[in-house]
Amino acid sequence: MSIAHHLQLDTDLIRGAKVALLPGDPFRVPNIAKHLDDASELAHVREFMSYLGTIEGDPVLVVSTGCGGPSVSICVEELAQIGVDTFIRVGSTGAIQEFIDVSDVVISNAAVRLDGASKSFAPIEYPAVSHINVTCALMDAAHNLDIRAHVGITASTDTFYQGQERYDSFKGYVPKHLVGSLTEWQQLNVLNYEMEAATLFTMCSALGLKSGAVCGVVANRTRSEKVTSKELFLKGEQNAIVTAVQAARLLLARRADRKVGCAVGSKT
Repeated sequence: MSIAHHLQLDTDLIRGAKVALLPGDPFRVPNIAKHLDDASELAHVREFMSYLGTIEGDPVLVVSTGCGGPSVSICVEELAQIGVDTFIRVGSTGAIQEFIDVSDVVISNAAVRLDGASKSFAPIEYPAVSHINVTCALMDAAHNLDIRAHVGITASTDTFYQGQERYDSFKGYVPKHLVGSLTEWQQLNVLNYEMEAATLFTMCSALGLKSGAVCGVVANRTRSEKVTSKELFLKGEQNAIVTAVQAARLLLARRADRKVGCAVGSKT
């Protein structure tokens, strides 16, 4: 096949990789890749930085998606074209439930579709849900690593400020239809806000691919609108990274053994 236009990757470069770890931030890619064996950079075009490494001999990709659903959809589409079938988002997030602490991780098993990109793949009635095997691997990974994890529903927005009812923006203005939305999602037991899971889940389910998401908590908006200290930010980010890498390890082993399902579950 010809080279994927935006990612500048092809089947030869990725050496048969089936699993991709997807951070938003390009600079998070080498931080994830250092947890793999024999990792090296493949390409860096626009927001898409790609590394390839191995886990016990199996090739694993790390590819940044940039912010938001449109960029995620390009990345996943082109990776699927060259043979990848399993995707794990590795992100950072702001929690909106009081019981979630900074540096915990949130494992999303579904997402509220507040984005626009997912509508290109399925009507709004179609649910944005992760794949059970990927979610189970993430839950088992967090448990095995003794990382405090919360499993539940995420709200995915197209905008960071108004869409998440933030008032610390340029004008401090939130449109009327979004005023009170934060409280509503809290009442509906949504755990957190982020910007990619709904698109990822919807398109992967619609296209017959597998996906999941784990995000490190870097702020809790019931306490403060601000991102936490650099130390705690990095701890939350690192907890998401090691959970995702361990989940990839489990998925590859289970793929080889033709096993599905959860082994132990999550700790809360």
